[in-house]
Amino acid sequence: MPTAARAARTALACVLALPAAALAQERPLVVRGARILPVAGPPIERGVLVARDGKIIAVGAEGTVELPAGAEVVDATGKVVVPGLVDTHSHIGDGDGGDRSEPIQGDVRILDAIDPRSDGFRAALAGGITTVNVMPGSGHLMSGQTAYLKLRRGRTINDLLFCRDVLRDVCGGLKMANGTNPRGESPWPGTRGKAAAMIRERFVKALEYREKLRAAGTDSTKRPERDLELEILVEALDGRRVVHHHTHRHDDILTVLRLQREFGFRLVLQHVSEGWKVAPEIAAAGVPASVIVIDAPGGKLEAVDLSLRTGAILDAAGVLVGFHTDDGITDSRFFLRSAALAVRAGMAPEKALYALTMAGARMLDLADRVGSLEPGKDADFVILSGEPLALATRVEQTWVEGRKLFDLSDPADRLFAVGGWRAVRDAPFDHHDGMEGH
Repeated sequence: MPTAARAARTALACVLALPAAALAQERPLVVRGARILPVAGPPIERGVLVARDGKIIAVGAEGTVELPAGAEVVDATGKVVVPGLVDTHSHIGDGDGGDRSEPIQGDVRILDAIDPRSDGFRAALAGGITTVNVMPGSGHLMSGQTAYLKLRRGRTINDLLFCRDVLRDVCGGLKMANGTNPRGESPWPGTRGKAAAMIRERFVKALEYREKLRAAGTDSTKRPERDLELEILVEALDGRRVVHHHTHRHDDILTVLRLQREFGFRLVLQHVSEGWKVAPEIAAAGVPASVIVIDAPGGKLEAVDLSLRTGAILDAAGVLVGFHTDDGITDSRFFLRSAALAVRAGMAPEKALYALTMAGARMLDLADRVGSLEPGKDADFVILSGEPLALATRVEQTWVEGRKLFDLSDPADRLFAVGGWRAVRDAPFDHHDGMEGH
């Protein structure tokens, strides 16, 4: 092979090997003229956002922000800019979880099953979602480890993960569930009481495992036999891994709070369909709640009392409130509607926007990276046609780390915004290519 050709191939291989974060914007970016809702502060009329190397370096009103030379300028006059949305509970990525051999499978990692080129990621970008907590299903008492993902245009799962080292870092939370979903014939719990007892027993074993590890210290000869599941539970007991707990009914919610009080793990309540019935108890526990908002509920008796007022009631009680899609229960493309429906039921608009962004970032321990538009944070933002919670508003562009990854005016992207399931599934494969971008 000629030297020049060999060098070109080597250079291409190096580029392909780079993580998506390394492929962030090369030129500075200026978005100007829009009404900016930074979440971290008051609205900015005719605002300017400046980003470089995937990070926000300035946000302010026109005339107060220095514009870098040679920048790519996006004229967003008449538009509204908000932070990238954070979905705290989703099942996009075509992944699966544990099998039906047992109800507790904390060793399962959803990152081992996610397809990073799945259509679901493109649809989520069409909905303005830039950060997502992808979970195993809720058919187990403990269904495994979730994955916190940035929706970069990734070639591999490593391109999407927030964590740097998949073998050593905590790359997500721990999914648990109670209520109807994990019940069944033995070895599955047949009753709610048995379900709670089985979880308590497993956490007691994790406490014992942790004590053995501490007693052994650095002496490898004294360490207990490695147990992948107990390792994960120790991370939860130590506060390094957040427990994301599927729960609907008011009594199931209180069961989760009792478990949290007994074992001290960090907790995010997920769904809380009847959270409005026990808002004081959730607030007293200091536990955040990510609410599912369904405009046409049905199909599950334990969610029959789901209320659009849950977000407003929990917020008024002092609970940190977020929203999620549980996609495919709610289509990721309609995530803004969850907050809009909560506002219709009494939640303040600014609190609803916070719930879509900064609250979710806090629940995922990512508030230093995402959730608001302020210097030092990732340049993840959405350009909207109008006010974020207005029915007619459309997501026009979604930017991730300073790169435009969704554009409604692009026919290929528009397909993911407005097409049905079959249209999206039949889209040409090269639209998924990790090296392709706008």
